[in-house]
Amino acid sequence: MIVSNVSLSGCAGVNSALCAGAGEGHLGGGSYRTTLSPTGHLIVAVCLGFIGTFGLMNNLLVLVLFCRYKMLRSPINLLLINISISDLLVCVLGTPFSFAASTQGRWLIGEGGCVWYGFANSLFGIVSLISLAVLSYERYSTMMAPTEADSSNYYKISLGITLSWVYSLIWTLPPLFGWSKYGPEGPGTTCSVDWEAKTANNISYIICLFVFCLIVPFLVIIFSYGKLLCAIRQVSQCGEGFHHTAHIAHKP
Repeated sequence: MIVSNVSLSGCAGVNSALCAGAGEGHLGGGSYRTTLSPTGHLIVAVCLGFIGTFGLMNNLLVLVLFCRYKMLRSPINLLLINISISDLLVCVLGTPFSFAASTQGRWLIGEGGCVWYGFANSLFGIVSLISLAVLSYERYSTMMAPTEADSSNYYKISLGITLSWVYSLIWTLPPLFGWSKYGPEGPGTTCSVDWEAKTANNISYIICLFVFCLIVPFLVIIFSYGKLLCAIRQVSQCGEGFHHTAHIAHKP
């Protein structure tokens, strides 16, 4: 295994295309070409270790507080819990593998593990993003038509949480069935969607993923919070006008 890594590094400067092919051939056996120095891998490992540990502790604390204090179990907080769960799953099912790979300078759990890692991290990441979009729209809806918390509010939030998971599955399952694929990325210590393949099959998926899993949620968030800011500004202006009028009316 060490010999293969050395030979891959040695040929990188001569023929990168041959190196890429050689690296891909070793993925199933737990190795992949790397573009980082040992120091670079160490820095990445330290960052991943910090992020994974902090994310695990932070999200566990959120879940513990939610379970312990009944007053926190409001409809809106269910969305926050959904985000915490998806982030926690990344810390448990994703980050440890990339951390271990960075400490060794190569991918360690083979091609199947690479596909799993890419799928799981994409799934949980999109769930968090869609949940943020649902959260922003819920805040906008509440501000425009405030209502007291009731069973219908819980139903709507539960529907939003279900939507976030189903929507994410719709866009992360296709690479498992031939529309693009999951594979190594960057220095070869993480896996994701194949961003580099120039085939029509892959490009069409990347475009759809970019539009429907990034642009659309981002636009929903911008629209919702933009409307909220406008509403808050209007309320502030009305309040200032009222106080100004009252001040004039009380002048002797």
